[in-house]
Amino acid sequence: MASLRSNTAARVVLPSARRLARVPSQPLRSVEDFRDRILRGDCIEQLKSLPNASVDLVFADPPYNLQLEGALNRPDQSLVDAVDDDWDKFSSFADYDAFTKAWLTEAQRVMKPNATLWVIGSYHNIFRVGAIMQDLGFWILNDVIWRKANPMPNFRGRRFTNAHETMIWASRNASSKGYTFHYDALKAANEDTQVRSDWYLPLCTGGERLKNSKGSKVHPTQKPEQLLARVILSSSNPGDVILDPFFGTGTTGATAKRLGRHFIGIERDADYANAASARIAAVEPLDDTSLVIVPTKRSEPRIPFSALIEAGLIAPGVELVDAKRRFRAKIKADGSLVLGPATGSIHKIGALAQGLPACNGWSFWHIEKGDDLIVIDTLRQDIRASMPAD
Repeated sequence: MASLRSNTAARVVLPSARRLARVPSQPLRSVEDFRDRILRGDCIEQLKSLPNASVDLVFADPPYNLQLEGALNRPDQSLVDAVDDDWDKFSSFADYDAFTKAWLTEAQRVMKPNATLWVIGSYHNIFRVGAIMQDLGFWILNDVIWRKANPMPNFRGRRFTNAHETMIWASRNASSKGYTFHYDALKAANEDTQVRSDWYLPLCTGGERLKNSKGSKVHPTQKPEQLLARVILSSSNPGDVILDPFFGTGTTGATAKRLGRHFIGIERDADYANAASARIAAVEPLDDTSLVIVPTKRSEPRIPFSALIEAGLIAPGVELVDAKRRFRAKIKADGSLVLGPATGSIHKIGALAQGLPACNGWSFWHIEKGDDLIVIDTLRQDIRASMPAD
C-alpha cells in the first residue's frame, strides 16, 4: 500500500489550549456535535457522553502498562527514551483490568451494530485486553501483527528483540455480520494477492515524528500514518465516523481527515491534544476521485446465467468450454447446461466435469469466438455495466 505520509513539519507550534473543543456542560445529543473534535478529559467519562450506536469504527491505542523497572541504557550508557509517563502506570493487574473493562464497555456501547474495533498493544497488555474483549462479547475477527521494519534493539541481550506489536480486530458481537471489510480493494492494491495478517511497516520516524521546540518527541509512542491508513482503508468508508479514545498526537484524526473520514478524539493531556489539533489543521484531504472504493463482488447486482441468453449474448444450443478445451457442455434454453447424462447450473456442471465439490462457473466456462476464448464472466460484466446506477 502506498505511503500516506503527513506533510506536517517535524517541529510543531502548539496552539493555545483555548482553541481545542471541549465538551459543554449540557450533554450533546447527536454524533454530529462531536465529529472532528478533540474531547479533553478522562476517556471513560468522555465516552459516556457519546450517543449509543453512533460510530462506525474504533481504533484504540490504550496504555500498555509496561511495568518498567528503572532506567534503560544503551551500551554507550546513553539513556533510552522509554515510556515512563504517568498515564502508563497502574498499581496492579487488577487495576489495569478494571480500567480496560470500563473503556471497552463504553466503546462497545457507542459502536453501531456493524461497527468494528481495533486495539493495538504489546505483550505486556494485549492478552489481558483480548480476554476482556471476549468476556464482554466482542467477536474477534483477526489478530494482526505489525512487524516493525526498524525496531529498537534489545540492549541487554537477555531477550529476543521485540520487533512487533499486535492488533486485535473485532466486531461488536458474534451476530454482527454486516461489518465493513474492503477485501477486493486491498487485494487489488497488493498485486492481486490476499493481504496477510502480518504487516511489515516502519516505525514513525523522520518528518512525520512530531517534536516540540526543544527537539524532543512530543509523544513517546506515536504510531505511523501508514499503519492507520491500512486500518482505516480496510474497515471503513468515506464519511464514516472513527473514534479514538486514546488520541495522543492525533495520528488517527490526521489520517482519517486525509482519507475523507470524520474522527472523534479523546485525550486528557493538553500538550498531546494541542499538537494533534495543529497537526490535523494542516492536513489536506484527498479529492473524492482518490477515495472511490473498488466495489466488492458481493455488492454487485446478481446476474443469473439465463440473463445472458435473454440479452442475446449467448444462444441456446451453443457449447461452453473450459480454458483448455477439455470439456464441452451444451446450453439449454432455460440456462442450464448439459454434459453427458448430467444437467445442471454452470457451477454444478463445472464441478462435475472436474470431479470437484464446487466450482465458480463464471470463471470456468468460456465461449469460442473463432480461435479465441471469452470467459462468460466478461458477458456478465457487460450486462452490469449497462444497468442504470442506483
